[in-house]
Amino acid sequence: MGFDRSMALASSALTALVPLSLLMSAVLGNFVHYDVAERIIRRYHLTGAGATAVSTLFSPAEGASASVGVFGVAFLTISVLSFARAAQRLFEQTWELKPLSVRNTRNDLWWILALGGYAVVTVLLSGLLDGTGLGLAATACEVPVTTAFLVWSGWILSAKRISRPDLLPFGVAGAVLTAAYSVGAGIYLPRLFNSYAARYGVVGAVFAMISALFAAMLVMVGSAALGREVRDQLGRIRQGQRPSDHEVRRQWDSLVEQTRSRWRTAREQVSRRQTKDPNR
Repeated sequence: MGFDRSMALASSALTALVPLSLLMSAVLGNFVHYDVAERIIRRYHLTGAGATAVSTLFSPAEGASASVGVFGVAFLTISVLSFARAAQRLFEQTWELKPLSVRNTRNDLWWILALGGYAVVTVLLSGLLDGTGLGLAATACEVPVTTAFLVWSGWILSAKRISRPDLLPFGVAGAVLTAAYSVGAGIYLPRLFNSYAARYGVVGAVFAMISALFAAMLVMVGSAALGREVRDQLGRIRQGQRPSDHEVRRQWDSLVEQTRSRWRTAREQVSRRQTKDPNR
């Protein structure tokens, strides 16, 4: 369930964020120097085939201008709203709420605008503080910003049916895990982009992006589940309910077994892919 939801979110994010990034580059390029490909290359220190593939993917064709027509705006709106509704369903399913679908469109639009603002803030922090090393200073400063954004996201996408205090465990868990993922991505993604781009060309950059987005969405799904569980446990504690030691041990053993099972499944999938691709 978690892997399926993560893949659905990653697919929606890819179809929404790539055209949105191109639009932002076209609009902001009229006022300041802003190049999406350059930002990605600098953020993840890409070189060689990976940098070339990203530049090709996010650059307009030679002699063409990065303009947006009516159909382009319509497609962009639909794709971004699809991503917002996928995120909305994550909260509805995790907190067992009645689905609202298109009835929550206004809140989805507010979330899209806030997502753009959050992206601008994180880019600014990265540009100001990500001068050396793994960008730990920028990552640390992004944690409170991400926490606030995630808490607000759950509140607005659930149509304010989940209170912000109830979403705080999710926000903190999501921000911390996102920071850890960001550090790990800074180490692993350059190799991933270079490997896929050298093998598949520009399409390889798309494969690398969907892999990176899947990992990021898996973090969000896991954080939502963890936040809901922590919220429930804190509620039981406030009500004076305390599970027995046997129940705590049983739940812990179940969690460990599920984690081991998913790890074995992931290793088997990677092993099968490596067997199919002898050049990997």
